[in-house]
Amino acid sequence: MNKKNIFRNDNRIDYGVILPVFLLCLIGITSLYVAYDQSPMFTGSPLRESIKQAVWCGVGMIAVAIIMQVNVKWLWKLTPILYLIGLAVMGLLIQFYDRATFELTGSRNWFRFGVFSFQPAELMKIAVILMLAYVVTKHNSKHRKNKSLKTDGLLIAKMLAVILPVIILIMIQDDFGTMLVFLAIWGGVFLMSGISWKIIIPTIAAVVLIGSGTIFLVLSDTGREFLYSIGFSNYQFARIDSWIDPFHDVQGNSAQVANALMAIGSGGMTGKGFNVSDIYIPVRESDMIFTVPAENFGFVGGSFIILLYFVLIYRMLRVCFDTNNEFYAYIATGIIMMILFHVFENIGANIGLLPLTGIPLPFISQGGSALLSNMMGIGLILSMRYQMEKGAAV
Repeated sequence: MNKKNIFRNDNRIDYGVILPVFLLCLIGITSLYVAYDQSPMFTGSPLRESIKQAVWCGVGMIAVAIIMQVNVKWLWKLTPILYLIGLAVMGLLIQFYDRATFELTGSRNWFRFGVFSFQPAELMKIAVILMLAYVVTKHNSKHRKNKSLKTDGLLIAKMLAVILPVIILIMIQDDFGTMLVFLAIWGGVFLMSGISWKIIIPTIAAVVLIGSGTIFLVLSDTGREFLYSIGFSNYQFARIDSWIDPFHDVQGNSAQVANALMAIGSGGMTGKGFNVSDIYIPVRESDMIFTVPAENFGFVGGSFIILLYFVLIYRMLRVCFDTNNEFYAYIATGIIMMILFHVFENIGANIGLLPLTGIPLPFISQGGSALLSNMMGIGLILSMRYQMEKGAAV
């Protein structure tokens, strides 16, 4: 290969996406070390946990490198197969979920094979994004010349057919936070799918009305009885109560949120220094990992993380708008919504703006399944630019 080809291939790699992901992974590895090292409840090796996270980062990077090589035509052919396999695997959780995790958290969303545990819903996020992009692209290609409210309604029905089986399986697993992520992905693709604003505006109004009505129900005793009757759980109400008043039960249900707010506040402008923590936060390594850099490095450290996510989202948006392939554009939309919702909900919950739902912080929180899912999403984003010269329209 000559020098000209080397530089041409190098330019097809978007380092504006790679750099913030790399830095976020480093922050995640070091934050996990602090979370475990400063936890009075943890008796294992913090270094071992950090190394495990680093290994998952390495596996994710390999996945990125492989996905970048997948041609759009192969991705198009594989999408329905991946979606059906994902549904089948998630269906197995109805019977073969990890009993120990269920006893601890009440969720049936994990497989366990010896010391190895795995959450299929994380990888299903990628399969759903691909399938939604597949359905929307195929529909628009067929109905581009005879587009109408009727064809838009047909497209919505097709998109619902993709997401509803997944939502039902997630509800059986009792994982409300993950369900919200899937709905955010669906909503992002829905808004960008070309559906008429005559449908979109009433839909948004209905979502706002339902959300407002749910909040009203949560705040009243009669409303809570109704929500209990349709499947809401005690732990969900406990999280909402902790959001409304984080300090109402600091020794019980609201301990995690209250201590998180105190830890972030105690960090001040520049923090207490690396690996310095005076406040214990339960399960800090996952849902509340943002409190580690915020306490160690204060407002500056927390703002730097938010800046990295801003740069990442901006670069992904650039790829989305630059691609000349409709299938790729919808994939990018789904991935952006997935990562954006994770960041918004996790950091929002850590600082008390939103209820805690158990959603991890991308590339930083502990968890191999979530990290691999996010890395696969980054691989798809990078493949769009990498394959741009070869990526003919489907």
